Amino acid sequence: MNFIIINGRVVDPSQKLDRKANIVIRDGKIAGITTTNKIPDGYAVFDASDLLIMPGLVDMHCHLRDPGQTSKEDIYTGTMSAAAGGFTSIACMANTVPVNDTATITKYILDECRSHAHVNVHVIGAITKGLQGEVMAEMAGMKQSGIVAVSDDGMCVMNAQLMRRAMEYADTLGLPVIIHAEDECMCHGAVMHEGAVSTRLGLIGKPAESEEIIVKRDIALARMTGAHLHVAHVSSAESVKAIAQAKKEGLRITAEVTPHHLSLTDEALLHYNVNAKVNPPIRDNAHRKALIKALKEGVIDAIATDHAPHTALDKNCGMDLAACGMVGFETAFSLAYKLVAEKQLSVSQLVQRMSTTPAAILGLNAGSLKKGRPADITIVDPRSTWTVDSSQFFSKGRNSPFDGWKLPAPVVYTFVNGKVVYRNERSIAS
Repeated sequence: MNFIIINGRVVDPSQKLDRKANIVIRDGKIAGITTTNKIPDGYAVFDASDLLIMPGLVDMHCHLRDPGQTSKEDIYTGTMSAAAGGFTSIACMANTVPVNDTATITKYILDECRSHAHVNVHVIGAITKGLQGEVMAEMAGMKQSGIVAVSDDGMCVMNAQLMRRAMEYADTLGLPVIIHAEDECMCHGAVMHEGAVSTRLGLIGKPAESEEIIVKRDIALARMTGAHLHVAHVSSAESVKAIAQAKKEGLRITAEVTPHHLSLTDEALLHYNVNAKVNPPIRDNAHRKALIKALKEGVIDAIATDHAPHTALDKNCGMDLAACGMVGFETAFSLAYKLVAEKQLSVSQLVQRMSTTPAAILGLNAGSLKKGRPADITIVDPRSTWTVDSSQFFSKGRNSPFDGWKLPAPVVYTFVNGKVVYRNERSIAS
């Protein structure tokens, strides 16, 4: 279908565009952006008056749980959840069962996505076989099958020499290396951030230094190898300082932060709320403020969900045994938009960090409304609010600490290749 979206505020950092305009879509691609009121013959019209139009959101860090853990999520439900959150492109991590450490598993995931996905799915392969941190995975074979980066997310590669060789190899293949920065020797038995709250609760905490140590080590390895290092889910103020210094040196360093690390502090666990148990842990307010400042200044490049669905059985088993992670697709944009409402980010900065930049980091044909690009478009209503109800999520996961929160800017429409993959009936009706 050919159509035109009219009267919306179009924000596209890739073109330094922020104005009221119309977007023309032809054959699933952007045919142009215009301010004329003339409607081409044979085109359907979407009236986006008072709505915010942007390039489709790009999530460079999520967990779809297929293969092996489809009781938690599958490609159909996970990508429907992504569409409901405004995401048109997502990249799934390698910690499946079996681990995505071979070309065969990569091919399986991509084949399943072609059959069942509602949005564009890109695949991240493992750095090491089985995420064991002992033997390098088959990066070249996975690259040929379609991976866009490598990561042992959920585990830290503790062997520095192996990490060095992995960076060298990944660099020859043009693959970013995404790290889960956590010195495991400092974290045995830990369930949350080490600080006043963990002491009050009598729980073992993870010190922020456990992240900082690995961030600094891997920055040194990036300096040594010239590889593109991407630091996943930054949670520590000292990590931010190290990343900022590395960028000043001109190293190829990028970083991401999650909406939950921007929105919560460790006080969210005061009543043993297992849905706020994540890894890296949510830290205290000083760390949260440092993350927001780094995001605003561009030290942190992207916002990524780390969408990690779990069953109720995985979560409702006490703080020590509860799985780490929370669902994130359907709340991510609205949580991040709170920073706009609080005047801490501009709309353009937010779109840059949730669409344009993550697409660029992974080398995706996404994150832009330039002529000829796929018509991957997200439309939100900045005037409205909505109340989080996890029982209504498209995801199989209900593990959200934001249940009951009133949030701004609900997603109204999500388009992938010019097709509506999500339509928010309640928001449209209001």
